[in-house]
Amino acid sequence: MLFNSYIFIFIFLPLTLIGFFSLNHFKRYEMAKLFLALMSLWFYAYFNTYYLSIIVGSILANYLLSYIISKFENRASTNKTLRKTIFLLLGIALNLSIFIYFKYLDFIIENINILFSSHFRLHNILLPLGISFFTFQQLSFIIDRAKGTAKHYGFINYVTFVTFFPQLIAGPIVLYDEMMPQFEDEGNKHFNIDNFSRGIILFVFGLSKKVLLADVLAGAVNYGFSQALFLDTTSTLLMILAYTFQIYFDFSGYSDMAIGLGRMFNINLPVNFNSPYKACSVKELWQRWHMTLSRFFIKYVYIPLGGSRKKRARTLFNIFMVFFLSGVWHGANWTYIAWGTMQGLLVVWDNLGIVGVKGSNDKIKSKIEMPRWLGWILTFGFFNISLIFFGSDSIKTSLQLFKNIFRFHNTGYLPKLAANINIPELYIVSKFIDMKMPQYNNTLYVIIFILLLIISALIIRGKNSLEISNSSKLSTKTALLVSFLLVWCIISFSQVSTFIYFNF
Repeated sequence: MLFNSYIFIFIFLPLTLIGFFSLNHFKRYEMAKLFLALMSLWFYAYFNTYYLSIIVGSILANYLLSYIISKFENRASTNKTLRKTIFLLLGIALNLSIFIYFKYLDFIIENINILFSSHFRLHNILLPLGISFFTFQQLSFIIDRAKGTAKHYGFINYVTFVTFFPQLIAGPIVLYDEMMPQFEDEGNKHFNIDNFSRGIILFVFGLSKKVLLADVLAGAVNYGFSQALFLDTTSTLLMILAYTFQIYFDFSGYSDMAIGLGRMFNINLPVNFNSPYKACSVKELWQRWHMTLSRFFIKYVYIPLGGSRKKRARTLFNIFMVFFLSGVWHGANWTYIAWGTMQGLLVVWDNLGIVGVKGSNDKIKSKIEMPRWLGWILTFGFFNISLIFFGSDSIKTSLQLFKNIFRFHNTGYLPKLAANINIPELYIVSKFIDMKMPQYNNTLYVIIFILLLIISALIIRGKNSLEISNSSKLSTKTALLVSFLLVWCIISFSQVSTFIYFNF
């Protein structure tokens, strides 16, 4: 079930809100959490009932392991360290084996076949939605359970924590210690008009990003990647710029909607995006982009590897591994590994302290300092280029797009690229020009495409959704704006698409 769908907005969400707060009103607190968990499982199973058995199996296996750990916690033993190590390895093996089987098995077999000229059969495993997110959620919990830093929770609490529908499919990646206390808080069990109102504002802003911007740009982007062989310098650069905006509006739009939905239920989900395209260094960008994934890797990879406690070379290696594994996490394709490697090398470069940005809060003193505007141009430019790997379906396509940048001749594909932007609101205008002035049709599409990119650039340079929703007064003016955007989005649902991060 998509957030940007009629069934979600007009049926699922009202039913879930009414049922949850009604049960809490009558002090049926455990039933309210169970109801929320069951509705979340319906939300998940709506995509494919096959997925339901996977997430339920994962929940049961992790909860059983947590229960077993609880039985040993209070026993006197001289081998507590060994016991913790065994449970830690069991927890990691349990979650990563499920994760690797569904996400990477065919990729591993395919590469073994290429490398050794073997003929092992591919399993063509269907990737369950959100497996990267709910696996990491449970992995963080079970690691801390094995270490003895997290307590064992009741089954309904645990299921609600894992399945809470706003963040179930594409994050933010939440941790048990920020979620469990909120579900237990007496003050969160009753309807709060202020939280609900601000939740709606944030949800509609996120929905607008997705429907009115990301989905509109997607037509040109998808066409561009599929026609990589024929694009010239201009069309390649504009297509990648459009993809840079599309992926931000798509993913940050989902995060805004998730956080907004959480607030409607009086649950504060962690911030996942903080205007990353305003960053003046790659290191700063990753402090602002997909922040909960970075948090997970810092806590469960970077620090266990030694963090910054080791020698300089080891610290840089630890940093690189975080981004390399982030690339692997995103998908079973060499393009994601190349993308993660590129990000890792860029962040390592930032940490070498050779070149820095004036006025930066970075603790590393740089030998050469450049103005912030130049740092922003380089950071935004490098991130654009790196997304060539991220958006391509193969390394071959990526290399072709890099080659296109240096073509320096016109293949005439810019109007074709621009023509794939689908803006229903301009349908009548485009048809009128088709009939009366067909010679200007290509020019119109290019102008609209460039205007859309300019609008996107202006939006990312302004306040982000969280800043606007937190500072907005709950006034009639705000209500009218939100209502207008919501109606506009609902009318545009005819061209909806799934979120990009559903694939991860």
